[in-house]
Amino acid sequence: MVALKPQDAERTLTRLAPDIRLVLIYGPDTGLVSERARKLAENTVTDAADPFLLVKLDGDLVASDPARMADEVGTIGMFGGRRVVWVRPGTKNLASVAEIALESEGGDTLVILESGDLQKSAPLRTLCEKSKRALAVPCYLDEGRDLAALVDDTFRNARISVSRETRQLLVESLGGNRLASRREIEKLLLYLDGKTRVEPEDIEAVLCNVADFKADMLVDAAYAGRLREADALFRRLLAEGGAITPLLGALIRHGLALIPQAEAVSRGKNPDMVADNWRSLFFKRRASAKQQLQLWDPDRLRDMVARLQRAVLETRRNAALDEALASRAILDVARSAKRVRR
Repeated sequence: MVALKPQDAERTLTRLAPDIRLVLIYGPDTGLVSERARKLAENTVTDAADPFLLVKLDGDLVASDPARMADEVGTIGMFGGRRVVWVRPGTKNLASVAEIALESEGGDTLVILESGDLQKSAPLRTLCEKSKRALAVPCYLDEGRDLAALVDDTFRNARISVSRETRQLLVESLGGNRLASRREIEKLLLYLDGKTRVEPEDIEAVLCNVADFKADMLVDAAYAGRLREADALFRRLLAEGGAITPLLGALIRHGLALIPQAEAVSRGKNPDMVADNWRSLFFKRRASAKQQLQLWDPDRLRDMVARLQRAVLETRRNAALDEALASRAILDVARSAKRVRR
């Protein structure tokens, strides 16, 4: 079996050839991996609620006891019909398990293996791509057209209209992970209950939680070197009941997310283009992100993330001083950015 192209995945899984005994679904988009595995399993058996027809196994468990796979694959359904053995990902290599499943001749069982991202030379991926009885399905993070198709399909089924401009705004507000994107769209559908059209203000109201947005404002102010604004936002968030650890966590997550963007800039890409293509970033933060990418390089970001992580530890060890320690950490970020601005 030749390697399957990402754009052919949905069509191929919908019309799965009857001689396929094993389907490996892998890739960095764990949400899409899980979604495709679930759909394939439910579409293959006559009753997905029947534990004899749909058997779910832990990857590490079956890797430790490969004979379990041989038994499951060789089992024949009591009332006929194709069975499915769905193996969820673990930490152990499942190549030997896949080999057992492919060599088995008894029963009519489809084995579905979930996995994270696999190198081209990974034994499990190589085995499935070479076997005529297996299919390897890659799941990469959604691109703009994939998200647009997801949005169109969801709102069409819900009988809610969306303009091209509003759809683009929604796509720009979503990330690359399919499961996370679906959850955000589901929240939006609940908010729209009774409406027949989605507007930009609906997207902003749902996809931008007020508390999270204020935390994002603090993060952007700090990484852009705006000391007074960062400090004022910190005081305001504390007065409104904000907690220290989540705020420092937001600074750390943003620093980590900023590193690959800064690496792209260091390779010669335009900061504005990099920020515009940063899919998981809320659209209202892009102007600040463009500025931040001109102030930070990957090495300084890694150093700052390490310092913020140490600050979190300090706040836990000295709870009485957590506010002062957090304030110092936030101002440390802002001062570091401001020095570059000067």
